[in-house]
Amino acid sequence: MSAPLLNVHDLRVIFAPAAPGQPPARVVDGVSFALDAGDSLAIVGETGSGKTTLARALLGLHPAGSVSGSVQLGGQELVGLDEGRWRPLRWQRIALAVQNAGTAFDPVYRMGEQIGEPLREHRGLSSAEATARAAALVAQVGLTERHLRAYPHQLSGGEKQRLMLAMALSCDPELLIVDEPTSGQDMLARAQVIALLRAICAQRGTALLLISHDLAAVSQLAGQVAVLYAGKLAEVGATRDVLSAPRHPYTWGLLSAYPDMSTARDLSGIRGQMPDPTHPPTGCRFHPRCTQAVDECRRVEPPLQLHNGRRLACHLGGLRALLRAEGLRKTFTTNGHLGPAQNVEAVRNVSLEVYEGEVVGLVGETGSGKSTLGRLLVGLLDPESGSIVFEGNPLALNNGSASRHLRRRIQLIPQDPFDSVSPYLTVCQIVREPLDVQRAGTPAERRERVREALAAVGLPTLDAFLARHPHELSGGQLQRVVIARALVLEPKLIVADEPVSMLDASEQAKLITLLEDIQNERGMGLLLISHDLALVRKVADRILVMRDGQIIEGGPSSQVLAQPQHEYTRALLRAAPSFDWYTTSSGGNRP
Repeated sequence: MSAPLLNVHDLRVIFAPAAPGQPPARVVDGVSFALDAGDSLAIVGETGSGKTTLARALLGLHPAGSVSGSVQLGGQELVGLDEGRWRPLRWQRIALAVQNAGTAFDPVYRMGEQIGEPLREHRGLSSAEATARAAALVAQVGLTERHLRAYPHQLSGGEKQRLMLAMALSCDPELLIVDEPTSGQDMLARAQVIALLRAICAQRGTALLLISHDLAAVSQLAGQVAVLYAGKLAEVGATRDVLSAPRHPYTWGLLSAYPDMSTARDLSGIRGQMPDPTHPPTGCRFHPRCTQAVDECRRVEPPLQLHNGRRLACHLGGLRALLRAEGLRKTFTTNGHLGPAQNVEAVRNVSLEVYEGEVVGLVGETGSGKSTLGRLLVGLLDPESGSIVFEGNPLALNNGSASRHLRRRIQLIPQDPFDSVSPYLTVCQIVREPLDVQRAGTPAERRERVREALAAVGLPTLDAFLARHPHELSGGQLQRVVIARALVLEPKLIVADEPVSMLDASEQAKLITLLEDIQNERGMGLLLISHDLALVRKVADRILVMRDGQIIEGGPSSQVLAQPQHEYTRALLRAAPSFDWYTTSSGGNRP
């Protein structure tokens, strides 16, 4: 096998302290990857993850002594080169189209002169030849000779970005590094830039290193993707695999926050903030924001290694299943008052998974078995067969204090708040009840946790409110009290059974938004049971469709909603509430 065109090993970029006595900033910290000639690799991550710093390190653009490790281009070591030895490499073998094109161009020279400069300096072209070549390059990126005569301040940000790309391509480099090439572009211009980059790589055999937070552009341009977080690689793999089935919790968060036309659910950002590079956390850099971090994550830095065919930096092997149920069955027997007793199989051989931080929607008509399945999962009913594993522990095999501790991690939000609480209990007693059952803390600590839970769901914490009874509350307030009761034990998984079905649309919207915010902030798993597809599509990462006690279809929300495979799912979609002005009795015609 031939050596890769670009081979990066243990690359580190450490900037000197801003002031005496301050620690250095470890912006890129031990990054390794390789890129073959003609191939493409994308580096993705949030702002501040180190993407641009990494790109500039590959071209020797950082202060001397700040970069260590190895960067080899065609076998030639680049780290430590002086400016004299960089001169024949930049533009001709490796070129960078920077992100901030507005500040990269000299404001006192016309664009044609600046694009022609690398051609005159490195290719020895005359002014006329450089001008002709610049005109051809500008046409390639969808602009005209008018743009060559313009000064930088006379152009839009998107136009300057495309002119920067033309300049980077001027000397036909072997490796093209483009930093956020689609930022500042309108949708049509963005599509043109993507098409241009694809054509260049295909026709010229140019290797492409793409720095971007535009995941849709990454999916169209890169064969491989590397996810960078706080200067370290979190996940590396084939682009289709990583973006369609992310395994690292950070990659999962990036996908959940990214808007694209196939997204069905509302967007959710990653909780917390990127760490300060001068004070990175010990252990895994992502653990302060991770929903599944364990003690080892806080103490030991995970190596980037293969986990089931994917390179991951995760002690747990990536996203883990919070709950896994297999082959669940539950049968009820009618009482026989209205005829012979009959067996009703409410749940038939059901298997499902809920991952850390995931929202799964379970939909189906009344009587399909949704509520029975939910009660099986939280331990309120025992299955006749099958197994339920929660956080790696079989629920059926735990008893006594171990069972009590495990089951506090799974909580149910029942469908009818009025039917699920005693009318004789106060708000304080209702929310405190799980703490009393679990014998958690002192009475004073329990009361404080009640106040915290009520505050989390937007309810008053004054003594007068805590002393109220259910009949003194509105439906929305009582439903929030029931949610607070489910949250007071700080569960890892919530099963919400039609949690807003009895509320008006305004209260529904407020409570679903509240529940989603709490779920995202606390990193809980959420199984949302509902017959309302319009509601579920705004919340769920995945949708499971249940009918006659069975899961008949399941998958990512966008897939189930856009391309339903089962006729029953299509019937549910047709029946879902929508404003359709063209099917009313007024007889309007579709445009």
